[in-house]
Amino acid sequence: MTQDDDPIEKQIDDWMSPGLNNVRLVYILYLVSFVVGITSIVGLVFAYMNRSKAAPWLQTHYTFLIRTFWIGVLMFFAALVLTLVAIGFVLMLAIAVWVIVRCVIGLQKASRNEPIENPETWLI
Repeated sequence: MTQDDDPIEKQIDDWMSPGLNNVRLVYILYLVSFVVGITSIVGLVFAYMNRSKAAPWLQTHYTFLIRTFWIGVLMFFAALVLTLVAIGFVLMLAIAVWVIVRCVIGLQKASRNEPIENPETWLI
């Protein structure tokens, strides 16, 4: 049996190569990052690695995911500064809801094989 015939190796390659399964994996990694923070960085690396190799409709998902990460980080640091005046805690909750909603919407569109209409939006 060669390495190409190994079904476990093929299944791992399917999740790591550009495609629908990898997009779903990145969305799930973003959601899991609320429990294990480092997974969002792993998802970001996957998104950057696979964006240029994917089909055009999947590229919209990768762009959406990359922007979700960086906008979320930017808003988190702004909220962190604002914790000095106590409004930052409310903003952190709002950021968490924003990330979760974007991930759920992205997962729904990916499961229907639809692109993200405006992947560069700051909104939902």
